[in-house]
Amino acid sequence: MNTSINCRGHLLDLSRPHIMGILNTTPDSFFDGGQLATETALLHKAEQMLSEGASLLDVGGASSRPGADTVGLEEELRRTIPAIEIILKNFPDALLSIDTWRAEVAHQAIEAGAVLVNDISAGRMDPAYYATLGNFAGKNVPYVLMHMQGTPQTMQKSPEYEDIVAEVLDFFITELKKLRALGVQDVLLDPGFGFGKTIAHNYRLLKHLPTFEAVTGCPVLVGLSRKSMICKVLNVKPKEALNGTTALHMMALQLGARVLRVHDVKQAMEVVKIAEQLDLVA
Repeated sequence: MNTSINCRGHLLDLSRPHIMGILNTTPDSFFDGGQLATETALLHKAEQMLSEGASLLDVGGASSRPGADTVGLEEELRRTIPAIEIILKNFPDALLSIDTWRAEVAHQAIEAGAVLVNDISAGRMDPAYYATLGNFAGKNVPYVLMHMQGTPQTMQKSPEYEDIVAEVLDFFITELKKLRALGVQDVLLDPGFGFGKTIAHNYRLLKHLPTFEAVTGCPVLVGLSRKSMICKVLNVKPKEALNGTTALHMMALQLGARVLRVHDVKQAMEVVKIAEQLDLVA
């Protein structure tokens, strides 16, 4: 595996794990919806995450929780582009990711200074998405390729697989060929925990996490933070799921995850530091 990704000239060394902090500018996200409704709150959260050790901040303006309502394009742009601009104005060295399935939002976010694109849909919800990525291929904008069965509105309605690990791997291999043909070089793989998967599916994917990097050569990003695969097993609500999240983060690092996408940066960084002391990460 190439141990670094080029984020528009900023080389991110993935020989050690990195933390991506979640910055939701949405009123309805499953855990932190509505918490960043003001510029002051947004900047405070961004500063906190950066000071706690986040390498990337992932800005999203449309909730992807199961059953979430679809947000219009103009509203998503209103929530995300000014947020990117104000964060970079105050923290010019911050590396920002845009979490969107819309090509136009991705395009405007990159123009505003985002250095990475995070897409839950693998281009399936917007036919223009991959072409947009190709247009920016020469600008070194890495892409997070995530697997999802269905859409946020339908994904948790009886998801089925014959062999989830093999099917997700085949999906990644197929999509990587398309992206390489467009000139997209740096791709991170996200198995899509909770996106069209049962609890059993999620834990099987986690158990076999090393397979994805071993076969494709691409680093793996995981989004486990406070998700239902923790809450349902422990019978807790998302606000009570930090302990379970921490446990899964340690397991993910042991299994080769290169990036943890999290709500709680400080606690995730502590997991990384302990894992490094135990030589559990490459």
